[in-house]
Amino acid sequence: MSHEALAITLFLLFVGLTLFLTVRASRQTKDATDFYAGGRSFSAGQNGLAIGGDYMSAASFLGIAGIIALSGYDGFLYSIGFLVAWLVALLLVAELMRNSGKFTMADVLAFRMSPRPVRTAAGVSTITVSIFYLLAQMVGAGALVALLFGLTSESAKALTIVGVGILMIVYVVVGGMKGTTWVQIVKAVLLMGGATLITLLVLGKYGFNLSSLLSEAAAQSGKGDAFLEPGLKYGTEAQGLAGKLDLISLGLALVLGTAGLPHILIRFYTVPTARDARKSVLWGIGIIGVFYLLTLVLGFGAAALVGSKTIAASNAAGNTAAPLLAERIGEIVFGDVGGTILLAFIAAVAFATILAVVAGLTLASSSSVAHDLYAHVIRKGEATEQEEVRVAKISAFVIGAVAIVLGIFAQKLNVAFLVALAFAVAASGNLPAILYSLFWKRFNTAGAVAAIYGGLGSAVVLVIFSPVVSGKGVGPDGKSLSLFPASVDFQWFPLENPGLVSIPLGFLFGYLGTVLSKEYRADKYTEMEVRSLTGVGAEEATPH
Repeated sequence: MSHEALAITLFLLFVGLTLFLTVRASRQTKDATDFYAGGRSFSAGQNGLAIGGDYMSAASFLGIAGIIALSGYDGFLYSIGFLVAWLVALLLVAELMRNSGKFTMADVLAFRMSPRPVRTAAGVSTITVSIFYLLAQMVGAGALVALLFGLTSESAKALTIVGVGILMIVYVVVGGMKGTTWVQIVKAVLLMGGATLITLLVLGKYGFNLSSLLSEAAAQSGKGDAFLEPGLKYGTEAQGLAGKLDLISLGLALVLGTAGLPHILIRFYTVPTARDARKSVLWGIGIIGVFYLLTLVLGFGAAALVGSKTIAASNAAGNTAAPLLAERIGEIVFGDVGGTILLAFIAAVAFATILAVVAGLTLASSSSVAHDLYAHVIRKGEATEQEEVRVAKISAFVIGAVAIVLGIFAQKLNVAFLVALAFAVAASGNLPAILYSLFWKRFNTAGAVAAIYGGLGSAVVLVIFSPVVSGKGVGPDGKSLSLFPASVDFQWFPLENPGLVSIPLGFLFGYLGTVLSKEYRADKYTEMEVRSLTGVGAEEATPH
């Protein structure tokens, strides 16, 4: 059996299993709490696995391995940033969010402020961040299929993106949060198993001597010892000060972004108590921490055994490094058949990863459309639960369609890089509003709206006028490194990641909006403080 046929078989098995779980979950989805929060019925361990499944995206698996394989030391900065970010989520957000809200991020903000403008702003922000993140998963899907089936046509990659989009819509519409959570749990187990297996095989090839692996990776990279030192991707002499600032900007976005990601924030509502929310984050940190250590071996292993040139030839952004490594180490250890089986397995796991994450993202954004925009802004709190859930399902179709179309146009960008942009947008718009709301007594409606729109708007505008969109020049293959053709150049912002500027702006806008407005509701803050710290009243009350 060819690796194409084997990969398709494994992938169809996974899809069959997850669709079965989704249909089964749909029978237990009776009301809005079931659809949005899985009936708050998941244990800390189960939710921790699901958090891992939601977070360890195609960007982590394919993108980070690829960046490490092509850029060495600098690529590992993504792994460190993604991991450290969880400490911010654990210490500042997880428990307080679970106590203060009900279904979405906006519940926390609307509790002590005028609900309609705040929910509108939070809904817009949630959808924007989710679509940036969805883009990355779609691009990963296209790259995978191209590698597996040797496809070079853009239409074939586009068809793959359409297929992934349709499946993610089915998971959300049929299974809601219960179905999506079980998909993420299964995927987390498969991904950890696959990554651990390849890591052990690669380390075994070098006698479990990490130094030998790194030396071989440096030799095969074509960059020599520079491959193991900072400065290949960020802070090079050619980039000058802009490169160093870009590195700081990336680190800021990664570390602060997680606590503002909508699809992560809604996971805190799926457990019965705030204590379980905190414990599930600890479970998640453990799983995610091990995984990001494995990406170090996957990336350098790919450089050592496949070679940076071969990886770049397969996919200029490096998104195929992990599957190529799986095939190569399989051939070395088990022969040709072993290489085919391992490649097929890792490709199927990567597909599973993409499906699980896009389902979580679609659920977060469709929940925000239905619960925040429709139920509380358009219907002013008069919508029934059945209407809310129906609107959530319709919006899942619309958001899925938008993600499919944008994913087709963004195929040449590295998926880890795309996710870093989503993190920057989340850290700029959502995080200032959440932290101010939880910890600043004076914070008010004008401040929340200014923080979200100001941070979000500045991040998106800076990305549009950055080298990501135009003016970056051409790569070795003669193709433009930016979204627009090489002949188009309207960039004036030198950094590829806007976080260094847009995150402080988000906090500044929130501060100015608050102090320039006279609104002040001390009683509501006191009530929210008690609730966020103790959980009293969190179950019964619906934020208005």
